[in-house]
Amino acid sequence: MVDIEEQIIIISRGVSEILPENELRKKLHQAVEEKRPLRVKAGFDPTAPDIHLGHTVLIHKMRQFQDLGHEVIFLIGDFTGMIGDPTGKSETRKQMTTDEVQANAGTYQKQAFKILDPEKTRVVFNSNWLKKMTAEELIRLASKHTVARMLEREDFKSRFGKGLPIGIHEFIYPLIQGYDSVMLKSDIEIGGTDQKFNMLVGRELQREFRLDPQVIIMMPILEGLDGVNKMSKSLNNYIGISEAPEDIFGKIMSISDELMARYYNLVSVKTLAEIEKLNNGLKVGSIHPMEAKKELAMEIIGRFFGEDAAVKAKDAFETVFRDKGVPDEIELVSLDIKEENVWLPGALSSLKMVKSNSEGKRFIRQGAVSIDGKKILDENLRVENGREYLIKAGKRKFIRVRFKY
Repeated sequence: MVDIEEQIIIISRGVSEILPENELRKKLHQAVEEKRPLRVKAGFDPTAPDIHLGHTVLIHKMRQFQDLGHEVIFLIGDFTGMIGDPTGKSETRKQMTTDEVQANAGTYQKQAFKILDPEKTRVVFNSNWLKKMTAEELIRLASKHTVARMLEREDFKSRFGKGLPIGIHEFIYPLIQGYDSVMLKSDIEIGGTDQKFNMLVGRELQREFRLDPQVIIMMPILEGLDGVNKMSKSLNNYIGISEAPEDIFGKIMSISDELMARYYNLVSVKTLAEIEKLNNGLKVGSIHPMEAKKELAMEIIGRFFGEDAAVKAKDAFETVFRDKGVPDEIELVSLDIKEENVWLPGALSSLKMVKSNSEGKRFIRQGAVSIDGKKILDENLRVENGREYLIKAGKRKFIRVRFKY
């Protein structure tokens, strides 16, 4: 096992806070004395089918623990996912069905193993113990926490003060998430800074069950493409790790220079010395921000899809943006339209190039749509059915479509 001081340096990289910090060192010493790895837990509620780059901040930290010789527990919250984490929510979340959660959970493992070593990863589902919990056991668990303590949470306090409803099941969520730590006897729990309250509940419950309380490692929340809000699929500011390499490349190239530095620190596997050298090069102008973004994009795509895919994505980007050309490979789709002439905004929406007819009209007004290389400005344009067209919408989306009756 790696020297304790070196482990602490590696573990601390990119971390927002360790609670309590002195106990981390103690647990590492204990692991050496007992000749056993630490149990490191991170939980993921499968509320969406895909893992995005924001999730990988935690998963990379888990991989570091694996490389240091510790046991990593990838906890899929298939039971808690049906309740919905109330953290940061201004209203009660819509509950998911069992089928929805199970379908999402199926993709999580496959995607997580793009980073984690499957041979060294223990995958568990919290339904394995939470579904078996009796009403009596749940009541006993609830007795170990108070309403006053729950209302210390900022989101609950805000909603209570505004007279907005708080479901009893939302109070239960932190308790049963904390109970996961009891059942897994976790030594360390990794989570985002927004999960601080939930992870502290786990620590308190472990004490109640006469276990050594876990150390909490909080990772920063990765901002999405807008550079402001948390990366989220619902905000459409995310980079999914299963997206097409060309789309990932284009999205990374669209981020601000300031955000690029943060992405390097949180999702790159470059050493701190390499990142410092890069930052210095950006400051003095010896490295252009666009080249740094290309390097970051290639690293991320290479990790998930391989080096060949990264090179291909870079070439496609440079063809479109530098040479103002068209990608070599463009998807050809057929679209059945039962009209003689096809209304363009509706076609863009049907092709998933925009989210709605109104967005299609807006794209056209902004000059962001072209057909066969010709910019379109008429939002009411209808094109002839029965023909094939090359459509471009925005900066990166190309589709070759064949309209037919």
